[in-house]
Amino acid sequence: MILLIPLVIVLTALVSIVVLAVGYGGKDVFSILVKSLSLLSVLSVVVLSLTWVERKALARIQQRIGPMRVGPYGLLQPIADGLKLLIKEDIMPAWVDRPVYWIAPLAVFVPSFAVWVAMPFSSNLVLRDMDLGLLYVLAMSVLSIIGLIMAGWGSANKYGIIGGLRSAAQLISYEIPLIVIAITIAMLAGSLNLTAIATGQGSTWYLLFQPLALVIFLLAGLAEVGRSPFDIFQAESELVGGPFIEYSGAHWSIFFLAEYMNTFLVAALITIFFLGGWSGPFLPEVAWFFIKCYTVIIVMFWLRGTLPRLRIDQLMAFGWQGLVPLSFLNFLMVSFALFYGWPDWVQAVLSLTILVAASVFIYIKTASKKVRPTVRLIPAREVRRA
Repeated sequence: MILLIPLVIVLTALVSIVVLAVGYGGKDVFSILVKSLSLLSVLSVVVLSLTWVERKALARIQQRIGPMRVGPYGLLQPIADGLKLLIKEDIMPAWVDRPVYWIAPLAVFVPSFAVWVAMPFSSNLVLRDMDLGLLYVLAMSVLSIIGLIMAGWGSANKYGIIGGLRSAAQLISYEIPLIVIAITIAMLAGSLNLTAIATGQGSTWYLLFQPLALVIFLLAGLAEVGRSPFDIFQAESELVGGPFIEYSGAHWSIFFLAEYMNTFLVAALITIFFLGGWSGPFLPEVAWFFIKCYTVIIVMFWLRGTLPRLRIDQLMAFGWQGLVPLSFLNFLMVSFALFYGWPDWVQAVLSLTILVAASVFIYIKTASKKVRPTVRLIPAREVRRA
C-alpha cells in the first residue's frame, strides 16, 4: 500500500507526458512511452547523484567528510535513503483535507516531469523538439505553484498555509525576471526552439557578453526552486518545513524528487542559454551537457553552504527592487543592441558595468544599515545593585 502512492503518481506523470508528446504530433505511442520511461530513469539517477554531490559538497565546505558508510565513498547512500523513505510509515493527520492532501504531490511532480518533454540533452536527443519549446518550458514550470499552495492548504496547518502563501508570492515575484531574461535570450538567438538556442551560439557563448543576464537568471532560478538562500517558504527554523510539514514517507519523497528535478532543470536551462549547450571538443555532446549542468549545480550548492537564508521582507525586496528592474534594463540594452547592430563587445562592457554597479550599490545599501541591538548587555555590578 505504501509503494502504491509513488507508483500511481509516477504512472500519472508518464501518461501525462505521453499525451503531451502524442498530442504535439507524435505517432508512435509505444516509442514515446519507452522514451518517457528512459527519461524517468535518467532523471531518477540524476536526482540520486545530486543528493550525494550536495552532501559531499556541503561536508567539504563545513570541513566534514560526508556520507562514507554505504558503498565506496558513500555512493550508495542515496539509494539507501530512497528505500528508507518508500518503506516508512505514511502518517496522515485526521484533520487534513484528504482530496487536496493527496492531489498536492501529484500537482507538483507532474509538471516537474512533463517539462522535460521539450528539454534537449544534445542536438538529436530530445523527446519532442518543439518550435515553441521555451514557451512550453516556462508555462509548465509555473504550474508547480498550484501544488505547493494545495499542500499547505490541504495540511490544515497554520505553518503549512503560511509556507504555501509564501511560495506563491516568492515564485510569482521571481518568475518575472526569469521570463524577461528568457525572452532576452530568445531575441538574441532569434528562436524559441531550445535546440536552436544552444546550437546558435557556436563558439561565442552568451555568457561572454551577457554576464548580467546569467547572474539574474541564476538567482531567480534558485528562488523559483526554493533553494538556499531563497528557501523561505520551507524555513525549517520558523515554519518547520512549510507546505511539507504534515507530509512523510512516500508523499514527502515525491516533493523531494520534484525539487531536485527542478534544480536540474534550472542548471540545464543555464547550460542551454549561456554555456553553449552541449558544445565541446572530443567528448560526446551528452557528456558535455551533463558536465556543464553539474558545474552549475555545484555553484548552487556552494551558494547554499555559504549564504544565510534571507528574511521574507529581504527576499521580496531583492526580487522587486533588484532583479526585476535589472532584468528589464538588460532587456532594453539587448533591444538597442539588436536594433542598432552593436557588436558583442559593447554588450559585454555594458552588461559588466551594470552588474558591477548593481553589486556595489547593494553592498553599500546593506552595509550602511544600522543594526539595532535586540539584547542589551548589563554590567555585573548593575545586576548586583538590583
